[in-house]
Amino acid sequence: MMKKLLLGLTTLALVTASAASYRVTLFQPSVINGTELKPGDYKIEHDAGKVVIRAGKQTVEAPVKVETSDVKFSATSVRYAGGGKNQVQEIRLGGTNTRLVFAN
Repeated sequence: MMKKLLLGLTTLALVTASAASYRVTLFQPSVINGTELKPGDYKIEHDAGKVVIRAGKQTVEAPVKVETSDVKFSATSVRYAGGGKNQVQEIRLGGTNTRLVFAN
């Protein structure tokens, strides 16, 4: 029993360690996967076509398409889709050439 628990915890640690983690600041209310996020600082983790965005106890999960740009982004930036609410279309991760594109 103890071996199974230890193996399960080791597997979980390996899965968690593979997720890339970044920070983003939202300067206005923003909608991701139908959830409105207040302005503030958020931690982003992405792995295997999924992103988890969290601040304190608030957590939002959303499917994303991870794209690679030809150039490295100098700063993290958020692009919004047109329309009434501030629907997040993509997040460009500063210091990388990674772009997280959200399905709207």
